[in-house]
Amino acid sequence: MDTPTHVNTPTLLAHLETHTGALTLPRGGTLCWDDADFHRAAYTADPEGYALLGLAPGVLPWQRARVLLQTLAASHADLDDGTRATLAQVARVLTLALPPAAVITVLLGLRRLRANHKHTTRTALRFVLEHPEADALIAARRPALVDCFEHALGKATARGCARRVGDGDTGSDYLQRRLLRFLTDPHAALPRVRALYGAAGDDAVLPYEPVLPLDPPRERGPVVTATNRGDIAATLVHLYRGGPAADLTGALGGYLDAATAALPRFEGSVALVLDASVSMRGYGDREWAVLSQAVALRMVLSRICARLRVVEIGGGERDPSGATDLATGLLDALETAPDLVAVVSDGYENLFPGDLARVAASLPRAGVTTPVVFCHAQFTGADDLTLRRPAPALPQRGFWHQDDFTELLPWMFGHCTAGGPWLRAAMRTRLDVLHRQAAQMGGIAA
Repeated sequence: MDTPTHVNTPTLLAHLETHTGALTLPRGGTLCWDDADFHRAAYTADPEGYALLGLAPGVLPWQRARVLLQTLAASHADLDDGTRATLAQVARVLTLALPPAAVITVLLGLRRLRANHKHTTRTALRFVLEHPEADALIAARRPALVDCFEHALGKATARGCARRVGDGDTGSDYLQRRLLRFLTDPHAALPRVRALYGAAGDDAVLPYEPVLPLDPPRERGPVVTATNRGDIAATLVHLYRGGPAADLTGALGGYLDAATAALPRFEGSVALVLDASVSMRGYGDREWAVLSQAVALRMVLSRICARLRVVEIGGGERDPSGATDLATGLLDALETAPDLVAVVSDGYENLFPGDLARVAASLPRAGVTTPVVFCHAQFTGADDLTLRRPAPALPQRGFWHQDDFTELLPWMFGHCTAGGPWLRAAMRTRLDVLHRQAAQMGGIAA
């Protein structure tokens, strides 16, 4: 594939979320890695930022495997201590957050690439000997894990360590210098060294699921209502329906505090085109559901954005009315030259259908380079959007629950250059949380 000369944050994040295909290791052949040049260029441009983006919500699993492979294959000799520590933590998290089969493919890929460094050795040994499901992995893929173990230490050293362990050595200077210094729990690891070189057992099934899922499935009730789509939106629905304003407003502030407590500050400028037309209000059981979720997003952005300008089209949040004129809203939003324009709408463009698409297509020809994204306000994640895509060429992502903001915000800010620092800070926080969870599982140093 063609590799850009400069891989910026928006380009990298888009690639990690969309480029499919697994890493493969044909028997006797070379590692099949169709976008290796892209990953190498992204890593070279910003090793730490590259690794952190591998943890972003919505990144595809095999793209995360590529991030792990690139991070382990590259030398860290010229990096500062802080960057090395971040890359080591990302590697540790990914070895637990990816399906074990993908991690084994990565480690065997390093062997094919003849890539080995101290950080590579440490990560490989901790996966083979200290993974929470290491016994099951060895039982299912013993020959492959022997190859990983021997590549990490070197064949002669690995077999020498295995002989000493088999003879009862638990802590000699030889074993300490060549093996134990890379581990965090030798007591659990040494029996697994014996298992690696022991007799083959019965066929075992390789565990499939990661032990530390980065994007765990969300539990949802069987019925979606206007008030079970997150605390912020539910409180807004009660307010719009005439509930006790004082109590609800106080509760709303607490929910916003909780939702934004861990989010970094976005120091750029955002223009939000907020659809407040009649269709956003809805009717019947769905009344206020979609608009309340859009307003919840607006409120979260108002807490974390240094400069947020809201352009309402139709009526207003409390009194939605009129038709949807998204194109005029976009032009108004661009007047202040923000870093990002986000259009939030249910997608019913009922004033001048097709106008938003025509205006968006004309912007580059007019010299406008501000990124524009379309945030699709939905009632459920299964909404039929066939007739609700007013500008198919714009980057777009749907949201219907407050939990969707976890993916929506990185996706939004990832489309603008000013979002780079925000993404780095957000992913650092995410890494801290994941690394603590990994440490609690054992086999990973805190």
